[in-house]
Amino acid sequence: MLVSALLCKTPIYYKMKSTVLSLLILALAINVNGQTNRYTISFDNAVHHEAEITATFPDLGPGPLSVRMGRTSPGRYALHEFAKNVYNFKATDSKGKALKIHRPNPHQWDIKGHDGEVNISYTLFANRGDGTYSQIDETHAHLNIPATFMYVNELGNRQIEVDFNPREDLNWKVATQMPKVKGHTYTAPNLQYFMDSPTEISNFGLRQFEVDNNGSPQTIEFVLHHNGTEAELDTYFEQVKKVVLAEKEVFDQLPQYDYGKYTFLACYMPNVSGDGMEHRNSTILTDREGLAEGGMKNNIGTVAHEFFHGWNVERIRPKSLEPFNFDQANMSGELWFAEGFTSYYTNLTLCRAGIISPKQYIEGLRGTFNYVWNSPALQFFNPIEMSYQAPFVDAATSVDPVNRDNTFVSYYSYGSVLGLALDLMLRQNKLNLDDYMKLVWQSYGKQETPYTLKDLRKTLIQYAGKEFGNHFFDRYIHSSDMPNYEELFKFVGVVLKRDADKPYFGASVVINQFGAGTIQRNTPIGGPAYQAGLDYGDVITAINNTPLTPNQNFKELIAQFKVGESIKIAYTRFGMPKTTTVTVTSDPTYTIELVEKNGNKPNKKVLKNRKDWLKME
Repeated sequence: MLVSALLCKTPIYYKMKSTVLSLLILALAINVNGQTNRYTISFDNAVHHEAEITATFPDLGPGPLSVRMGRTSPGRYALHEFAKNVYNFKATDSKGKALKIHRPNPHQWDIKGHDGEVNISYTLFANRGDGTYSQIDETHAHLNIPATFMYVNELGNRQIEVDFNPREDLNWKVATQMPKVKGHTYTAPNLQYFMDSPTEISNFGLRQFEVDNNGSPQTIEFVLHHNGTEAELDTYFEQVKKVVLAEKEVFDQLPQYDYGKYTFLACYMPNVSGDGMEHRNSTILTDREGLAEGGMKNNIGTVAHEFFHGWNVERIRPKSLEPFNFDQANMSGELWFAEGFTSYYTNLTLCRAGIISPKQYIEGLRGTFNYVWNSPALQFFNPIEMSYQAPFVDAATSVDPVNRDNTFVSYYSYGSVLGLALDLMLRQNKLNLDDYMKLVWQSYGKQETPYTLKDLRKTLIQYAGKEFGNHFFDRYIHSSDMPNYEELFKFVGVVLKRDADKPYFGASVVINQFGAGTIQRNTPIGGPAYQAGLDYGDVITAINNTPLTPNQNFKELIAQFKVGESIKIAYTRFGMPKTTTVTVTSDPTYTIELVEKNGNKPNKKVLKNRKDWLKME
């Protein structure tokens, strides 16, 4: 998932190394025995965001049947409680007799007295289009399966068929990674695959191209629901193709997609929420920006991030996420690698594909680098422990305030800067991260053997030697030390520098039209404002006895002072006037630039190092 910086996301968890033929044979065998659960979904009241859903569970043993709504979704680690959008639930047996229903918890329906078959029906309200939830309106039915369909845990190995009833009056079509049975009926070999198969039903545009995958052609298709033109889709699809081929080069091959096809499900509409979520043979891409409104440039990074997940997290998969649990939050200590290294390759891919320039790529490292480098959170948690925080931060919601400004660094960003460091460290030893990723792919991903942290260490030792591998994991993964980025950047002709004369106040302050400067978030531990006792919500009214004026720029105001200078701050807290003294320090943020920007010219060796890194022609 890509959250603006990458919210993303991570599924699937069942071994599907068999060929399409063996899957079909399995499906036929299941059908012979009648072991198929069937669903239908229709959208007559789409204008009010409702779907009507039925499900049939045949050939049941004695005793109650427990039907559930999921609490989380493939690629998400936090709980989301999809049952809150279900109502009008009914259950009958094979003869239409109403059955007794007991609710032991908010997300479960226990159905008693059946005759070996249970038929359920319910109404779903759905109005958030992203990588987790579902959205139904008269533009589309955007379906994430756990947010849409009830399921039975004990029947997880059964084949599933689902009949989508698209609105023909709206010219809707169906796009999903599930193979078609006939008409609008699609199938999944088991519950895990079904839950991992998002579906876009709309009047979308479609583009395809075929990629030779070592003699086994794979089809890449791009589905786009948008308000733009066919010409815009054509232009964008050319960028998508470049991304696909650039990432294929990292691993020397595509994954062997289960049905010979990978599907991008893109929805760039004003009614959706920005997100990206990877799945085994597909990905969801959502954004409010259409291609003509900035999406042509701004959305392609999500394409790169989510497609890379087809290797890293879908098949190169942490053992801690096997199998994915739809009833509980899913915790993994490897997200710095699964999400973070994928984040590192996101913009690197765009650079290698020629979609952004080397200058744009290098200077674009600045935000993520400073966020990680200057975070007080590094004193509390290492990358593994940051990964453990995913159930609390991965689109999770809470009403009580938290101190994450000081205690959490996103595993996306943390892993990304560590991936950068590892790549440059390896290159100093005439190695590179691409080849390490290839080795991890060959050792674990290609054969779909889930890995552990020890496996990642062992593979790095195998690739780069015992001293190198142990050093990296001991200092930067199991500890929160930071590599020497200044030296690493020099190797590729990049300058890391900081303006020691630039003043730093240490608080995010916005001055409103009444001249009140409110601190917008928790002040960073150890910073000037924190040391002076200033906190989130404090309202600064004057500096050195001079009242603030409406709509001033607080950063420009602080820029008048010199590093080391003490300034008197008047402020209110809970309506009570207070004063304190802040001693301005040197701004800790760095700039990251090509050495050429400072009028210097890299030597041939450095330039070659950079070209090898960025795959420059």
